[in-house]
Amino acid sequence: MVAKFKFLVVIPLIIGLCGCSIVLQKRNPNDLNKIDDLSTELEQERQAREELLRAKKELELQLKKEIEEKQVRLEMLNKGLVITFIDEILFDSGKAVIRKEAYPVLDKVATVLNNQVSDRNIAIEGHTDNQPITKSSWKSNWELSTARATSVLHYLVDNKNVEPTRLSAVGYGEYRPVVSNSSTTGRQQNRRVEITVLPEKIIKKNADQSAPVIPQEQSAPEVSSTEDIK
Repeated sequence: MVAKFKFLVVIPLIIGLCGCSIVLQKRNPNDLNKIDDLSTELEQERQAREELLRAKKELELQLKKEIEEKQVRLEMLNKGLVITFIDEILFDSGKAVIRKEAYPVLDKVATVLNNQVSDRNIAIEGHTDNQPITKSSWKSNWELSTARATSVLHYLVDNKNVEPTRLSAVGYGEYRPVVSNSSTTGRQQNRRVEITVLPEKIIKKNADQSAPVIPQEQSAPEVSSTEDIK
């Protein structure tokens, strides 16, 4: 009994002299959930970046000639994998109809979009220089840039079977230049179409959410003959 008493007395003294304290605290379950969510988000971002990098490497192989001729540029930016086309490769001056010579280039891009990054959203942007439109029917550079972006979107959907729910198109006109418009070279770089593969995955709807269900009592009445149709 004496030995046990001394042992119990000495330990508190040692802890007190060291100035240390031990605090046992139960972790809040919400904190654990936040840590799990953050870990999942970071892992998803890592996977997305690796997927986009693989797609970039494949595009570098497929578009080697166009990249060397500075007609196409590939960049990994914060918003995603950006494929930039100088507008001359896709369109004639002042036009929004895709040149037939550009089809093989867009076909190569579409193949990567459908295979390497088939579950990623895609944003298509049209851009122009700051020169006012004088020799075409477009009201402004906004209409021209938007029409060009939409033309690329329709080509990918109608001709290359890219899922339309993945795509969006927008025109920025002259208001997002990458360089100064003070030179011919600068204006050429600003006239462009950008296809951006976004890190975000497409959201797929469940089959039962694809169309609203009409209750039986609200169903449209049957038409008895063609004479009732207007």
